[in-house]
Amino acid sequence: MHRSAPRHRLATRLLVCAAVPVMLVVAGCSSDSGSGSDSTKSKSATPSATASASPSVAAAAFAKLPDACKSISEKTVEDLVPSVKTKSGTADKSTDISVRSGCSWNGLKSNGTKGSDYRWLGVSYVRFDSDTSLGSGSARATAQYAKEVAKAQQTEGAKSVKSTPTTGIGNQATTVTYTLRKTGEDFTYATVVTRTENVIVTVDYNGAGYEGAKAPSVDDVTKGAQKAAKEAVASVAAANK
Repeated sequence: MHRSAPRHRLATRLLVCAAVPVMLVVAGCSSDSGSGSDSTKSKSATPSATASASPSVAAAAFAKLPDACKSISEKTVEDLVPSVKTKSGTADKSTDISVRSGCSWNGLKSNGTKGSDYRWLGVSYVRFDSDTSLGSGSARATAQYAKEVAKAQQTEGAKSVKSTPTTGIGNQATTVTYTLRKTGEDFTYATVVTRTENVIVTVDYNGAGYEGAKAPSVDDVTKGAQKAAKEAVASVAAANK
């Protein structure tokens, strides 16, 4: 009579057969995982086109500054500063005149028994280059322009301060006027701050009356400062032709 295999042997065979496909599946997954890892490594090793691109800014319009002491005509200097002490002007000290420069003139005209008229005229230049980390020369000059206007408005001891946007001089211009008492006399001031592309031009013009003479009017110093500012700004373009 045929006997059937013991039940425990049959159960063992079934377990072995069931284990075979499971092992194959695990082996297959391990193979796929390895392939995916190589693909990831390949992708991460490829440099990013965006990361390799270097930033750039527009080139500055002006590469140099004019001779500050020649930027305002002799005629204008003589008109604004009667009896000018040094016609050629006195240059400001600068470690790099291609970036920062300036010049000034002063004179005291005697009117006999009517007193004496004192006048002072000054021009200064600051040029900004374009820089990838700091911005374009024009943008940097625009930021400095605001600072220079604020500086003129906040002059210590100034009274009757008035700021007026001024057209026809550079890309931006503001005229700041005020009065200031010093050395026992009343001075009238006009400061014209101008931005022409990447250059800041500041013209200061002031005057006072001594020994009974009257200080110049706000209108007079304003007209004088703006006239000088137009010439100073035009000199920047001429120097870069």
